[in-house]
Order: sequence, then structure tokens, then C-alpha cells
Amino acid sequence: MTHRAGVWAAVALYLAAATLSAQNPVQDHPGQYDRADIEAGSRLYTGQCAACHGPNGDAVTGVDLRRGQFKTAVSDEDLVRVLATGRPAAGMPAFVTLQTREVTAIVAFIRAGFDSIANAVKVGDPARGQALFAGKGGCATCHRVNGRGPRGATDLSDIGAIRSPASLQRALLDPAASLLPANRTVRAVTRDGRNVRGRRLNEDTYTVQIIDDQERLVSLNKADLRSLDVSPVSAMPPAAKSLTADEISDVIGYLLSLKGLP
Repeated sequence: MTHRAGVWAAVALYLAAATLSAQNPVQDHPGQYDRADIEAGSRLYTGQCAACHGPNGDAVTGVDLRRGQFKTAVSDEDLVRVLATGRPAAGMPAFVTLQTREVTAIVAFIRAGFDSIANAVKVGDPARGQALFAGKGGCATCHRVNGRGPRGATDLSDIGAIRSPASLQRALLDPAASLLPANRTVRAVTRDGRNVRGRRLNEDTYTVQIIDDQERLVSLNKADLRSLDVSPVSAMPPAAKSLTADEISDVIGYLLSLKGLP
């Protein structure tokens, strides 16, 4: 078996183990790692990785494993490949002696943010996620990314720099519970009977600013309003209605890759 074939075999075995783990999980949602894997990963990390990466995962310049900051990896498959091949130029050996379940455990521990009692969200392929974002998932019909797309919902251009995999999963599975108050849909009726409906951008004691249904910025004085109603319901449907657990993981991978324009 060639080295390249061995790497892809390791990736395939990892994915099979992750699927098997998901069939009997201790998790809040599909698309999360088994708690037993996270705990095993904690022990393996201490024995195999901490000497170089440090107990908090931030001892290598440009890498913070606990916070999910890597030099090249984004998806869980990327992390498996790094473990299988190492990074010889950086002094990291290939961990060819690790069993498939051990690789899964280390990835699970990293995705849990080094917290053995936290949930560890699986992160899929960014390229597949981008296609789902633009197509089947319907995300691009409302969200703007890097200057492209509508302004009807939150701009996601730098979402990967400010949100964790777990918070992204929560937002996709339960949009209403994760929606920030500043981004809720509002309906304002002026004293002369004009209706303004859209996404609330900002509000203070005297004014409210709204992106209306035609993507126009509207600033209103509250003294001129007959009513101002805030919707408790998110306009975004739960992702599980249209996407599988694996597809949601891919969308999370894409969102994590969005770090803003350079």
C-alpha cells in the first residue's frame, strides 16, 4: 500500500468509526461526538500531543487547538489527514500507530474545546458546505458573504472568526433560540399609517434602525410611531428540515472557513 493510499484508508476508517459512534451516541443532537470518545481523547491527547502542543493546545505558533485555530485544517477529515501524515517540516511526526477509534477520540476532544463534559460538534467539508449553502440549504437567499448576496439576514462574512462549531450548530438547528435580539424581525407602524417591516439593526431609547424588505436602511424616531412589534419567531427555518446531519456538518465547515476578506 502506498503512503497516499494509507492516508485515505485512515480517513475512510475514521469516517466509518464516526458513523458507528453516531449509531449509539451520548449527545444532544445528531452530528456530535460520543461523550466516551471525548473522554478517551483527553487521555490520548495528554499522552500523545501535549508534549508539543501544550496542555491548552496553544504551544505551537499559529495553532490553538482548544479554540479550533489551525494553520491549514478546517474539517475533521483535515485533522485526520494531519494525524496520519504529520507535518515533517514543522517537526510533527505521523501517528501511524494510532487505532481508528483513537484518532476519532483525539478529534472529538479537540472539537470539544478540551472540555471532557462539553459537546463536540463534527465539522464537515467546507467545499460541500458552500454548495449546500448556495443550493439545497437555501442560506444564500437571505445571507450575505464577502460582498455577495442579500442583506435580509445577518452578514456571515466573518462568522468563522467569532463563532464556535457548537454555537453554529445551535443556530442552524434552533434559529429562534440563537437569534440575537438586535437581529430580530420587527414591524413598525408610523402615526400616518406607514408600515415598515424588516430586520432590526440597532435600537436606542429614541430611535430604531431597520433594514426593510427592499434592503433599504430606514431610521425611525419612536415618537413618530404608533406601534413597534418585535417578532419572537426567526424567519430562518431549522436546518434539519432540509439537510441531513452530515450536510449540516458540512455547512458548519464552510461557515468556519469564513474569516472575512483579507
